[in-house]
Amino acid sequence: MTEYKIMLVEDDVSIARLLSSQIEKYGYKTVIVKDFAKVLDIFIAENPHLVLLDINLPKYDGYYWCRKIRQVSTKPIILISARDSEMDQVLGIESGADDYITKPFYYEVVIAKIKSQLRRCYGEFAHDVSEEKKIEYEGLTLFPERPELYFNNNKTVLTKKEAVLAEALMGMAPRAVSREMLMEKLWDHQTFIDENTLNVNVARLRKKLQEIGIDDAVETVRGYGYRLNVTWRKKR
Repeated sequence: MTEYKIMLVEDDVSIARLLSSQIEKYGYKTVIVKDFAKVLDIFIAENPHLVLLDINLPKYDGYYWCRKIRQVSTKPIILISARDSEMDQVLGIESGADDYITKPFYYEVVIAKIKSQLRRCYGEFAHDVSEEKKIEYEGLTLFPERPELYFNNNKTVLTKKEAVLAEALMGMAPRAVSREMLMEKLWDHQTFIDENTLNVNVARLRKKLQEIGIDDAVETVRGYGYRLNVTWRKKR
């Protein structure tokens, strides 16, 4: 049985210790970060399965460290913050976070969200990596487990949610996918999701597609959802 390792990045020592104690009751191993100038270095050295990341940190905030981790890994990141505005939550998603928990929080909620992310990435809801999955559409090739997207020998690395979004759109293309279906695939049992969150992820995927040579490939279908249309969006 896998012993999952959770990395805690929280500058309030008492909260970090309480979180660690509660998490370890469920059989997980915890690593508490104490040097907040070396969060990325510690992440690489410890190689945790999931990161709990506070936003209000010394020197650089959690958004910064979330983006830095996303440059090297797609492992789950859950942000924790006393900031509860819609814009803070959207910024968290834009930075690459998988979930967002506001303080004060119930430890049971934290544990439930940790379990959900671990199941999605490594457990019963994870892809079977024994045979690598590949999805192709109109010259686009997606490897969801890496996760990487290719087009005309150009490559871009996606975040986990960008890969899920790309897979859903490619799988249904040229038909449109409803917003409800996309949100269900991207988030299960999430409470903070609103209209802007999906828009942010779609915008990020559009940018990644543009990087490999396709402009505005994700079309908005007014009143319904989104559609992937590669054939007439290819750059000339």
